[in-house]
Amino acid sequence: MRTRDAFRAEAGRLSEVLGGLTEADLDRPTGCPPWSVRDLLGHVRTGAGRIVGMLAQPAPARAEVDPASYFGPAKFTPETDTARIDAARRDGSGFTTGRELAADFDRTWREAYDVTGRVPGERVVRTRHGDPMTVDDFLATRVVELGVHGLDLAAALDREPWLTPPAAELVAGLLTDAAGPAGAGLTDELGWDRLTLIAKATGRSPLTRAEQQVVDRRGVRWPAFG
Repeated sequence: MRTRDAFRAEAGRLSEVLGGLTEADLDRPTGCPPWSVRDLLGHVRTGAGRIVGMLAQPAPARAEVDPASYFGPAKFTPETDTARIDAARRDGSGFTTGRELAADFDRTWREAYDVTGRVPGERVVRTRHGDPMTVDDFLATRVVELGVHGLDLAAALDREPWLTPPAAELVAGLLTDAAGPAGAGLTDELGWDRLTLIAKATGRSPLTRAEQQVVDRRGVRWPAFG
């Protein structure tokens, strides 16, 4: 399953990064206010492990949501945002040290990786938002979160992005597919590589005036990420 490979690559790379963080690093602010690095890691850690509990529940009759439609305005209402922010702070503060958080993240993503290898990718699960999705599609959303929040973490830590090639391929492909015909040839026209596409489409890097004009002319619409 290509999605599992991307999940393993990106989660594994983040585990390596976490192993070298200091306590001061964890208190740095991020571009996802009001979260600190610790809070954001709490959010990522919880998201990476959600599939374990989902697979313990009965399977819905059929999938109704794909990875692109999973990300949308309904996920970012004020009520949902408040719950997400508070949960991340609780999750991040639940660890006495960064070493504990890093160890738990490593255990969490490996458990998720193992359990998804025991079921068909077409097995349907229900997300915490109520979306019926296949395991493979939901795992793709985890790769998106790991990859995109990895960009947030890299910026907060003053490091170069560490996005892995398998994750970059998956996330860029998802964004290109979501844009539909309007996005055909967009990266070639603008001279973007995969990392640039992901950063621009998710709002991590602002569009220049010229880029915005091209996007508007084409009528490109990407999934909502906040």
